[in-house]
Amino acid sequence: MALSEALALQIEPRAREIETRRSLPPDIADALAGAGFYSLLTPRVYGGQQVHVATFFDVIERLARSDASAAWCSFISSTACVLAAYLPEAAAAAIFSRPGLKAAGVFAPRGQARPEVVDGVAGYRVNGRWAWGSGALNADVISGGCVVLGDDGRPPALASGAPKVLAMLFDRGQVNLLDNWDSVGLCGSGSGEFEVHAVFVPESRTASLFAEPVVAATLYRFPVFGLLAVAIAAVSSGIARRAIDNLVALAAHKVPQAGSRTLAERPAVQDAVARAEAEWRSARAFLMEAVHAAWDVAERTGAIPTGQRRDLRLAATHLAHGSAAISSRMFTLGGGHAVSGDSPLQRCLRDAHVASQHMMVSEATFELTGRLLLGLPTLTSML
Repeated sequence: MALSEALALQIEPRAREIETRRSLPPDIADALAGAGFYSLLTPRVYGGQQVHVATFFDVIERLARSDASAAWCSFISSTACVLAAYLPEAAAAAIFSRPGLKAAGVFAPRGQARPEVVDGVAGYRVNGRWAWGSGALNADVISGGCVVLGDDGRPPALASGAPKVLAMLFDRGQVNLLDNWDSVGLCGSGSGEFEVHAVFVPESRTASLFAEPVVAATLYRFPVFGLLAVAIAAVSSGIARRAIDNLVALAAHKVPQAGSRTLAERPAVQDAVARAEAEWRSARAFLMEAVHAAWDVAERTGAIPTGQRRDLRLAATHLAHGSAAISSRMFTLGGGHAVSGDSPLQRCLRDAHVASQHMMVSEATFELTGRLLLGLPTLTSML
């Protein structure tokens, strides 16, 4: 955590530059990767950090307190590197053992893959276009989810009735990045679309994230969707923490126009800050409890049952939306000062609401987890 603290403090003064570029400057991406923040979830056998999920949360949260886009790109690379635990060992070692590797990718199956053999090598011919390619501009490798098509051009159904879906790992040079990221928040995450056209991917660079991982470790018993939700919640939590801290610092000396008392002396502000602090701590504690419970059961049994997966997603979604609400409230309390371009409060407002829009912590997650809590039949493949 000391390293993340030091690096976060270096990044913070460059927040305006990051937003203006709409992506991380290469030197910042290199520094994050060099410090290990892009490989937090990469298997240790390939030179990665392979940290506890709670540590992953803490590091991403601390980075988000300084710059949410830097934290976002760090977790995107780290979760993309989970693919290393599912690839054949030789292929994983060749790709993920490179020092300072930067990864990006989207697990959503927006691409199509047709089986093909090239020069005796089995693989897939891939076409596709993916949204939310965060961090791809600085990435060395980029993954994309694909539906596998049969000879008739249709996806054959598995025993479950679902189509076969594989994550495909592309080299950066095989991918066309679209410069279309123009957002209200997380501006510096470079989350534009990317596409590939008729790219051949050897089978050794593909994997099903629904299969058993090759690397047997507690971390890789966590569902990728759960890890994504935890990471988004970490970014959101860091944003909310910054919003509260900034408002408290501002309140000590800001006297509103036509007023005679500082914000800190006003009962309404005192009430709002106390409630925000309690809500942030409570939501964060719920998520950390869910993370540790899931880790403990995975360590004991080698699997994470539905109940723990449900709690991970519910707690992450609760924290993400609670953090957005806290950031909104702190922005409002900041008054006219908060609307200026150099105010962290307006950036917290924008970043927190964009983070909470992500599919893994969307409002629909409350319906999904609510059905499970009510004991109703529920499709849990995306849990």
